[in-house]
Amino acid sequence: MTDAPYVPPKVWTWNKENGGQFANINRPIAGPTHDKELPVGTHPLQLYSLATPNGVKVTVMLEELLALGHKGAEYDAWLIRIGNGDQFGSGFVDINPNSKIPALMDRSGPEPIRVFESGSILFYLAEKFGAFLPKDIKTRTEAMSWLFWQMGSAPYLGGGFGHFYAYAPTKIEYAIDRFAMETKRQLDVLDRRLADNEYLAGKDYTIADIAVWPWYGALARGLVYGAGEFLSVQDYKNVQRWTDQIAKRPAVKRGRMVNRVSGDPASQLHERHDASDFETKTQDKLVPAT
Repeated sequence: MTDAPYVPPKVWTWNKENGGQFANINRPIAGPTHDKELPVGTHPLQLYSLATPNGVKVTVMLEELLALGHKGAEYDAWLIRIGNGDQFGSGFVDINPNSKIPALMDRSGPEPIRVFESGSILFYLAEKFGAFLPKDIKTRTEAMSWLFWQMGSAPYLGGGFGHFYAYAPTKIEYAIDRFAMETKRQLDVLDRRLADNEYLAGKDYTIADIAVWPWYGALARGLVYGAGEFLSVQDYKNVQRWTDQIAKRPAVKRGRMVNRVSGDPASQLHERHDASDFETKTQDKLVPAT
């Protein structure tokens, strides 16, 4: 006996969890669920995040700025455990009413400035420090176009393909096929662009690469959703060249470690408050709590 096909009701109501890995934090309303102030460190920039692809964008950007000598880019990175619902604390919602990581507070001026949404944070930092965003209008526009391409495309990869392939409580062939097709189309878009360009905006590494790499670079290296073989990621040769080139950058290696809570303990720096933390405070060097 098969289950009857689902027929949507006339009016949708939330009367049960939808299952899946993130069911405990999904809800149809915004706003805080509890009162909790956020910690504040000593640096001009205060980042509240987790090393998801969106979080990695910002930590890579900050580490790249520091590598260029921008001392004003020093930052404290505080861990937000989204599986525990930290993003619904009142302090976090005050910075990002959308309750998504990453969220940034710039306390370098007379009044703090909040910045939320990863693309907005990258653009804000590029403008603030005059780095990783070209000055000439043509190349600058190309970089911004690819930045916005990522903002519009990644939900199909993460919330679409990633969810139904890796996280949904049941495997739905139609949904997986639909989003696998779109993900491969996006990889082809990138592959064609990178066939004739070293980076997405042209010859220079920009915030466009910093935004796209944590999503599609990780996918091309088979690091997300366990889907490398399924999507034949090895076929996208230009994407492979690009992602390997970026992965070798020292600032990228550091940025990937910040707020990471999975994988090799040596790659996990739960919080970052000083450059020396990369050498002394990764999880392999800390005594486990008893």
